[in-house]
Amino acid sequence: MQILISRTLRLGVTIASILAGIGGIFYFIQHGTELLDTEKYQSFAYADTQDPATTTFTGILQGVWSGNSESIIQLGVIALLLTPIMRVVLSLFDFVKQRDWLYVGITAFVLAVIILNSIAE
Repeated sequence: MQILISRTLRLGVTIASILAGIGGIFYFIQHGTELLDTEKYQSFAYADTQDPATTTFTGILQGVWSGNSESIIQLGVIALLLTPIMRVVLSLFDFVKQRDWLYVGITAFVLAVIILNSIAE
């Protein structure tokens, strides 16, 4: 089980890196000339939080389908966030298999906190 967990973590980070890298390349292709406008990039500004293509899962998937580079990067971020969650899920199954009920309870609680935190506004 430990090998499965380690492979899952490696695969998750690899997929996230590839997605973010592809999104970054597409971003430079789509917005490369804007990068010459250094005034725009001199100070940090938050992304447009009203854009569903980068803030909702459905919007991100639709953005990826339409070739939106920022959505592809966001999908990579989601993949990176899901990687440790998959580790918790696999650990839960491992503890159930071992019948280690204390750790099943602790791991289930951690997973519930993660899920509730993710869906809460």
